[in-house]
Amino acid sequence: MTEQVAGLELRRDDSARRSVLHLRGDWVQGVETPVFPELRALLNAAAPEELALDCSELGQWDSLLMAFLLQCHGHCRDQDIRFSDDGLPDNARRLLGIATSVPPQRREPDATTRWWQGIHPSALLRDVVDDLRLSMAFFGEVCLAIWALVRGRANTRFSDFRHFCYQAGPDAFAIISLTSILVGMILGYLGAVQLQQFGAGIYVADLVVIGLLREMGVLMTAIVMAGRTGAAYAAQLGTMQASEEIDAVRTMGVSPIEFLVTPRILALVVMMPLLTLYANLLGILGGGIVAGGMGISLLQYTSQASAAVTLTHIGVGMLKSVVFAVLIAIAGCRSGMQSGRDSAGVGEAATEAVVTALVYLIVADAAINILFQHLGL
Repeated sequence: MTEQVAGLELRRDDSARRSVLHLRGDWVQGVETPVFPELRALLNAAAPEELALDCSELGQWDSLLMAFLLQCHGHCRDQDIRFSDDGLPDNARRLLGIATSVPPQRREPDATTRWWQGIHPSALLRDVVDDLRLSMAFFGEVCLAIWALVRGRANTRFSDFRHFCYQAGPDAFAIISLTSILVGMILGYLGAVQLQQFGAGIYVADLVVIGLLREMGVLMTAIVMAGRTGAAYAAQLGTMQASEEIDAVRTMGVSPIEFLVTPRILALVVMMPLLTLYANLLGILGGGIVAGGMGISLLQYTSQASAAVTLTHIGVGMLKSVVFAVLIAIAGCRSGMQSGRDSAGVGEAATEAVVTALVYLIVADAAINILFQHLGL
């Protein structure tokens, strides 16, 4: 029994359950050649147990023939048909052997996970421990990079540091100004309403000043910078990871931590205390606006606020600002450096950076407050 199409002929031996594929003519670019679906239909109709090749009438050939043979080989593998390449030219047989030497990658189906398994205490604890381990490892690499910078052996450029200072500082003035004035007005309003019931409305200045210097000023600034600068760091580094720029930096023998991460962290550490001072001043101004509406004169408010300002309150806020800056920068840079290599991975890295930074801020703020309470500060 013989079935023919242009350029090839499939002969089937019913007794041996074996089919022979005869290739003829030139299989080169620019020549009309058979397409594999035609041969697949013939093979499905013949249903052989073995497919052999006969290239005695084959002329010139190039990669077009190899692509066709690779499709034949894949079909035979999927249909459990023995594929014999003895009839191929030596060069074609070697090329086909190289192309089929590595088995195709098959993705294992994801194991079904019940919703309650994700909130199991052991699973949550394991995730927290893994995240903490990765964060500490990244922090260690950053410390080594900063030590190399101190010794003058780091690949950190001052121009990058200056650029990131401007990005984290002056570019953030608008949003910091708005949030600081509103937070100061909120504190002033809450304090005035409650204190006026006891005839102590003047002490709203103490509430605003102490609350801003020690807590709300630095915390609100850190939250804004986590959503703004931390996410920007993650998106920038994640995009570089997706475009393989970070791999190129490593190939050149340059540490990505020194070249990309260190200037970002130092810029945020330098600018965060300055932004905190700026936020405190605007917050006190916002509290004064509310106090003036409650019948407290500007002179009274200024005098009481000046008396409430102490170096201890300022120092607590400045210390928090430095700690928060390090945590925000590490969360953003770590998420960016470990992001996926596609657009979805970059978006996930930015989201992870913000969420992780907020968790770090809350935990660090609570720990610092408890520490200063025990120290009596």
